[in-house]
Amino acid sequence: MKKERVVVAMSGGGDSSLAAALLLEQGYDVVGMTMRLSEETRAVVPNAPSSVDDARRVADVLGIPHYVIDFTDVFERTVINYFLDEYLCGRTPNPCVVCNRHIKFDGLLRAAENVGASCIATGHYARIDHDEDGVYHLRKGLDHDKDQSYVLYHLNQEKLARVIFPLGNLRKSETRRMAEEYGLPVAHKTESQEICFVPNDDYKAYLREHRPGQLRSGDIVDRDGNHLGTHDGIAFYTIGQRKGLGIAAPQPLYVTDLDAAENRVIVGTADDVYARELLAIHPSWTLWSELHEERPVQAKIRYGKREAAATIAPLGDRVRVSFAQPQRAVTKGQSVVFYEDDIVLGGGIIDKVIS
Repeated sequence: MKKERVVVAMSGGGDSSLAAALLLEQGYDVVGMTMRLSEETRAVVPNAPSSVDDARRVADVLGIPHYVIDFTDVFERTVINYFLDEYLCGRTPNPCVVCNRHIKFDGLLRAAENVGASCIATGHYARIDHDEDGVYHLRKGLDHDKDQSYVLYHLNQEKLARVIFPLGNLRKSETRRMAEEYGLPVAHKTESQEICFVPNDDYKAYLREHRPGQLRSGDIVDRDGNHLGTHDGIAFYTIGQRKGLGIAAPQPLYVTDLDAAENRVIVGTADDVYARELLAIHPSWTLWSELHEERPVQAKIRYGKREAAATIAPLGDRVRVSFAQPQRAVTKGQSVVFYEDDIVLGGGIIDKVIS
């Protein structure tokens, strides 16, 4: 009987390497693929092997074929330029969400077809199951401390049917041990938690290098428009920021808004950082094609933050999100993701914050 072929996205890290090992043990015909996304490298460990080298070493140990796909051009157009432009517009982007949505999954699914694979797999900590009616559900990973479902809300029914997350039912403590047991050469590799294409995670230096003529100093003002100080570029500030403002005031002040049109950083008190409503654009849904009616959910406004009770409602091509309690530092450009228990319903990009 012919084995089912699956393409595993191998980043050269421990999680994706273990995903490949587990699927091989489960009887799949495993093909490893590494996506070359950027020429940028972060000097985490000088003279360390590249991610491609690490992935190839793992593939050799497992005895599986390994391919490298060059996505550098489309990655620059779709992710890097988006990242830079969003910061210049006074927004705080999440490039991982955009990469997953437009590069990794779409690109891998196309590549899988080219090698005769029926599905793809990654090392994300999330789960997929389906009910007796054939409806697929994207769920949080069992290890809620490592759960990565937030960056996967773009996966629709068609894609969920062709994706496997082998680590979804495991805890990180287990995967480290298992990687050692499988003899994977990257079992003790340091995990990357930052933006993969920004050297040394210094996004300010990256912005200065790639958009040198578009970073302009301007006014720091209070919510009434009174001048309090000068900033060196709105891209270097984010909502809720307190440190590094360089202004003196009788009470602590925080960034409450970034006005790109007037090139102003607006500050206020701690209470001013909270908001109860937002509007999200570019919604994507895991269970249906669009939202038709108001619905109670748990909503998460950034990766690593707890969900909060909210109500979502369709508003043309946008989604209105109303929280039961005000939320701190709701930030334009970040994703808001909607849950029902541990099921991901969908999400969108925060476009407008309503106090």
